[in-house]
Amino acid sequence: MERIINAFGHSMRALKHLAGTEKAVQQELTLLALALPVGWFLAPSFGFYLLMLAALLLLLIVEILNTGIEAACNAITREIRDDIRIAKDCGSLAVLLACTIAGGVWLYAVWLRFFV
Repeated sequence: MERIINAFGHSMRALKHLAGTEKAVQQELTLLALALPVGWFLAPSFGFYLLMLAALLLLLIVEILNTGIEAACNAITREIRDDIRIAKDCGSLAVLLACTIAGGVWLYAVWLRFFV
């Protein structure tokens, strides 16, 4: 049980750091907070509402992992090296794909709400 409590504390420390310093995470947390009431209005069902929120949580998860990759790369070197650039670009691509998924789910909800 102590390990779980410690892991939770580490996670909250990371969330506090990211929410206080990382603009992308700040924007995505704000988006998630706004999505709670807006999604409830847009969603055609409770299950779809959960899917809409899950898509945004997926985006946040990928952004957090991307930030971790960037921090690890920066800890190794600040030099512009091909392997470091590729690692950072891959993280960025993952965020882009997560944005595409979230955007698609939310656009589909809007389409269902207003055009079907």
